Amino acid sequence: MDSSTVVWFRRDLRTADHPALLAAAERASAALGLFVLDPVLLRASGRPRIEFLHRCLRSLDRELGGRLVVVDGDPVEVVPRVAAAVGASSVHVSADAGPYGRTRDAAVERHVELVRVGSPYAVTPGRVAKPDGTPYRVFTPFRKAWLAHGWPAPADTDASTVDWIASDLGRALPAGEGLPDVGALWARFRDERLPDYAKHRDRPDLDGTSRFSAFLKWGVVHPRTLLADLGPDASAFRDELAWRDFYADVLWHRPDSARRNLDRRFDRLRVDDDQERFRAWCEGRTGYPFVDAGMRQLLAEGWVHNRVRMVVASFLVKDLHLPWWWGARHFMRHLVDGDLASNQHGWQWVAGTGTDAAPFFRVFNPVTQGEKFDPNGDYVRRYVPELRDIPGKAVHQPRDPVVDHAHERREALARYAAIKG
Repeated sequence: MDSSTVVWFRRDLRTADHPALLAAAERASAALGLFVLDPVLLRASGRPRIEFLHRCLRSLDRELGGRLVVVDGDPVEVVPRVAAAVGASSVHVSADAGPYGRTRDAAVERHVELVRVGSPYAVTPGRVAKPDGTPYRVFTPFRKAWLAHGWPAPADTDASTVDWIASDLGRALPAGEGLPDVGALWARFRDERLPDYAKHRDRPDLDGTSRFSAFLKWGVVHPRTLLADLGPDASAFRDELAWRDFYADVLWHRPDSARRNLDRRFDRLRVDDDQERFRAWCEGRTGYPFVDAGMRQLLAEGWVHNRVRMVVASFLVKDLHLPWWWGARHFMRHLVDGDLASNQHGWQWVAGTGTDAAPFFRVFNPVTQGEKFDPNGDYVRRYVPELRDIPGKAVHQPRDPVVDHAHERREALARYAAIKG
């Protein structure tokens, strides 16, 4: 057994259900817990996500008895240097399936042994495939194969699984709060809201979702832990975790889809370059209350209800005729739960350019969507204060809209028809 190793935390900021801790304990008598503040990733993150990350790190540091080492810099330089400083010949990680993470890890392991154990997903990307070995392009058959493949039971780990090394190699985190008790939050959702999840999950005016996307993004909880606590009647919530794995699998096979149309036919689709309309969308000034409420919620909270994400995305792409990647980049800048695979492919689903995509001719009507999913107008009035005196669903009617939806829908379909031929 080695005298020491390193556990390099990335998107696994927890000690419960953490297989890499078991591997580290088998390999060495003690381990250094490390997190690297990578400038490449921080540049792509807005203030809400960085602040949430700091909360995650403060909580993890408490779990480790104040022994988490946080270092700034390029992981290719930092990780081997920290390992050498504590005499560790190996570094244990949860595998990273993202394009940047795969490249980064390949560079790191040229200098130190990198032991990959598990991943941030119930099923590691690349492991669910068609009988002929090719990847799935449609969610429904993927989900069926995903369920048949299954996943391990949660790993029996906690902070005591590893003897943590104290070190002064790192720097102090900014002062502030940690996270609430995530286990208690999950238990409350499971007991109080999960039974009605399928009925209420599309209603942004109701507190019907788990709000666990940010915890899953940073690995504060593993999806396997949640899946193990779901009964057979929780298929709607289980499907959401399957979507998360599906999009990660798509990105694993097609890393270029983070930046380009998965369906390359759409490279010919004519898009506009209207910065003024884009700013109106970003700031929640389109004149369509349901859209504006969603965009203002994003700026205020760093989170948006999934139904609203689809509506505002459709409005950007099909009413304003702007590139989906403009909107995806704005979301990644402001979302606390900004996840490359889920965000980019969710946008491509709406834009009709991705795998398992909604047909391009499905254009969300922002008025009828609001009337259906915010029937009393409570969601709009919460985030668009100038409309708080307008009662009921009348609040969804456009006021000085930047575009006419019916006209722009016809224009979007005409542009689509031009590339179909």
